[in-house]
Amino acid sequence: MERFNLTGFRRFWAIAKSYWFGDEKWKAGGLLLLIAVFLLGYTGLSVVLNNKRGVLISALSAKDEARFWETVLVFIGVLVAYAPLLAGYDYLQKRLGLEWRRWLTGRFVGDYFRDRAFYDIQQFQPGIDNPDQRIAEDVKNFTQQSLALLLVVVSSVLQVVAFSSVLWGISKSLVGFLVLYAVVGTLVTVLVFGQPLVRLNFEQLKREANFRFSLVRIRENAEAIAFYRGETQEASQVNNRFMAAFENFKRLIIWELNLNVLTNAYEFIPFVLPAIVVAPAVFGGDLEVGKVSEAQGAFVRVFFSLNVVVARFSELTSFGAGIDRLHGFAEALNHGEIESAKPATAKDSVKTETAKEEAPEPDSTELEDTEPKTTDQPKIAIATADSLALQDFTLQTPNYQRTLVEDLSIAVPDQSGLLIVGPSGCGKSSLLRAIAGLWQSGSGTIHRPDLDDILFLPQKPYMILGTLRDQLLYPHTRQNVDDAALQAALEKVNLADLADRFGGFDAVEEWGDVLSLGEQQRLTFARILLNQPKFAILDEATSALDLANEAKLYDHLRHTGTTFVSVGHRESLHDYHQTTLELSEDHTWTLKSPALAPVDS
Repeated sequence: MERFNLTGFRRFWAIAKSYWFGDEKWKAGGLLLLIAVFLLGYTGLSVVLNNKRGVLISALSAKDEARFWETVLVFIGVLVAYAPLLAGYDYLQKRLGLEWRRWLTGRFVGDYFRDRAFYDIQQFQPGIDNPDQRIAEDVKNFTQQSLALLLVVVSSVLQVVAFSSVLWGISKSLVGFLVLYAVVGTLVTVLVFGQPLVRLNFEQLKREANFRFSLVRIRENAEAIAFYRGETQEASQVNNRFMAAFENFKRLIIWELNLNVLTNAYEFIPFVLPAIVVAPAVFGGDLEVGKVSEAQGAFVRVFFSLNVVVARFSELTSFGAGIDRLHGFAEALNHGEIESAKPATAKDSVKTETAKEEAPEPDSTELEDTEPKTTDQPKIAIATADSLALQDFTLQTPNYQRTLVEDLSIAVPDQSGLLIVGPSGCGKSSLLRAIAGLWQSGSGTIHRPDLDDILFLPQKPYMILGTLRDQLLYPHTRQNVDDAALQAALEKVNLADLADRFGGFDAVEEWGDVLSLGEQQRLTFARILLNQPKFAILDEATSALDLANEAKLYDHLRHTGTTFVSVGHRESLHDYHQTTLELSEDHTWTLKSPALAPVDS
C-alpha cells in the first residue's frame, strides 16, 4: 500500500468483512447502531452548546442579565445530557473494538495452528517475519484503529452537516473558503508525505519486532550462551537490531517533523479567519458580538472534520503499514486466498494441536536453503492405514534441490521397533517429518494411521506452559487420569520424586528451566505410557540418558505393545529394535534385518 488507494482498501476489506458479515454480525451491528445513536445525540447537543456559548457572550456585551442567566441554565441542562452521551460513545467504541479484536485474534490463531501453518511459515516462508507480533500487535491496532477511523469519518460528516448550516446562516463566504482550504491541505499532505511515511512505518514495525525477538532468544537460550561465553556476539546482534530500528525511526520522525510544521500552521489559521470575515458585520452593528465566537466554534468544527486526513495522517500511514503486514500474514495462512477462506473452528485447532508440538525439530544440515513450496512439483501421498509402511518412497528437500532418500519401500510390523541410522544430514529426521506430514516434497506413498494415534518425541522435548499433570498428559491434557496412575508412570521412568519435589501434580513451573534435559526426556517417555499411542516416533529421544535409563525406558515401551520408530546414533539402540534401516549420503538405503521385508511396488 504505497498510497491510500483501492488496493489498500481491498486488503482492509478482505480482513474486515468476515467479522461484519459472519457469525457475530448481529452483535457487532447492534453495538455499531447504538454507537451511531450516541454519536447523533452528542453531535446535536454540541451544536446547541456552541450556539449557547455565543449567546452568553452576546448577553454579556449587551449587559442583559436575564438573558445571561437563562442561557446559563440551558447550557448546564444540555451539558448534563451531553457528558454521559460522549462518555457512553467512547465506552461503546472501545467495547466494540475489543469484541472485534477477540474474534479476529481467534480467527488468526485458528488459522495459524490449522494444518500446521505455524510450521510452514517458519520453515518455508521467511518473508512472513514475526507472526507473534502480527497476531498480538497488528490485530489489536487493526481493530482499534479501523473502528476509530470509521467513527471519526462518520462523526466528521455529521459535524460538517450540522455546523455548516450554522456557518451558512452567519456568512456564506466562510463555507466556500473552508471547503477549498481543507481540500488543498489534504491533497498536499497525501501527495508529499504519503509514500515515505507508509514505507517508513512498515519498516519500523518490522525492525521493532526483530529487536524484541532477539531479546526473547537470549532468554530462551541463556544457558547455552553462558556456556559458550557468547555475550559479546549476542550483545552485538541485539545492538545491531536496535540500531536498525533507531536509524529508521530517526528518518521517520524527520518526515513527521516536516508534516507537523505544515499541519500546525495549517490548523491554527482557522482560529482567526472567522473573526476577520465576521468583523465588518459586527462593527457595522449587523451581527451580535457573540456571533464571532459562534462562527469560530462552528468553523473550527467543520474545518477539523474536513481536515481529518491531514490531522491524522501520521496515524493513517502507520495503520496502512499494519494492514499490509496483516494482509500478507492472512494470505500466507490461507495460501493467498483469504477472501474465500473460512475461519478455523475450535475443533480444527484442537486436532492440529494434538500432534504439532512433538514434531521433530529441523536439522539445518538436512533443511538446507528452503524456499516456499512449489505447487507444480510432485508431492508425497499419505494414505490412512492401520499400520505403518512406505511404498516407492522418495524424499527431497522442500526446494527439491536435493534427494535424501530414494525408492524406499518397507512395512513396519505391528508391535515391533524400527531403528533408522546413518550419517548426519542423510535424511533421518527428515524421514520422520515426512511421516508426520510436515514435508511433502518427493514422491510415493506413506501408509500410516491417523496422527491422533501417533506420538512424536523429539531430541529436545517440548515443555508446555502448565502444570506437571499437563506435562505428563500432553498432548491429550483433557483426559481424566488419577494421581496414582501419574505417579506410577513417573516411577517407571525413574522420576518417582518429581511430584513431591515441586509440590504435587498441579504445580506450575517453567519446566524447561527447572528440569534437566535427561529429566525432560524421561518425562516425555512417561507421556507414551499414559497416552498409550499405537505408534511412537522417537528422534534421538534418549540422547541425554545413561545406558541403564535408556534400557529401562525401551523395555517399558516394548511392554506397552506400541509400534515404534527410532532415530539415533548409539550402538545400544540396536538391542531394542527388531530391524535397522541404514540411510546413506548418496540417498541409498539398506535393511539389516529380515524382520522387515520390502513392500511390493
